[in-house]
Amino acid sequence: MSEKFPMEQLKTDLSASWAIAKKDMRIYYIKPGTLMFGILFPLFMFLSFAVGKNAPVATLIPGLISITILFSSSSIGPMVIPTERRVKTFERLVSAPISFYSIILGKTLGGFLFSLAIGVIPLLIGVVLFETQIISLLALITGLALASYCFATLGIMFASFPTENPGDIMMLLNFVRLPLIFISGLYIPIESLPDWGQVAAAFSPLSYANDLIRYSLEGKTFYGPVLDVAVLFFFTAVFLYVGIRLDRKFRK
Repeated sequence: MSEKFPMEQLKTDLSASWAIAKKDMRIYYIKPGTLMFGILFPLFMFLSFAVGKNAPVATLIPGLISITILFSSSSIGPMVIPTERRVKTFERLVSAPISFYSIILGKTLGGFLFSLAIGVIPLLIGVVLFETQIISLLALITGLALASYCFATLGIMFASFPTENPGDIMMLLNFVRLPLIFISGLYIPIESLPDWGQVAAAFSPLSYANDLIRYSLEGKTFYGPVLDVAVLFFFTAVFLYVGIRLDRKFRK
């Protein structure tokens, strides 16, 4: 078999990534588990703590967008990969003549695009019904895109654990996602948290995602948009690295 040039291999891998993402979108976006954990669960979780708060609805929109992105983007990988392990399609992908990174990119794109589509819904509700203002369109687009991709890689990292049951991954993932909700400034601004709460928030990627989205809609920020972007890139790289290492370890 003739060896492909790097550019040809890159085109093949990118084409494969997009094909994988399209397949996941077609099959898994309307699965009950995806709809439950990706849309309904974060909505009811947010409403259970936001209803009754003496605060304008418009100020709650950044938190609703953030929690929606967290759950929707991180739910696709844990639904797709264990399911495909069970039906042996993931093993066929791994043995295909494409790089493993292109497979991971395709799986991540599925969660990324799903999250972007779902995350725009609370934004539109805020703008149309509650007069939410967009202060910085660039910060908003950057925040939505970076947060969606970052949390999609979080889902991929957890999906690397060797199980064929999506529920096992979702249960494990919720031990991380649920605490993040309460330490990341979604309900109480980070500047209003006690010192120990601010220290805990600094270790949460959701803090920086919410801070960047809050800056884009309210003009208020705790960390600053530059630090928000840098830290989200850092967490994305860490989640990808750990996920790939775990997958290789468990497949040996």
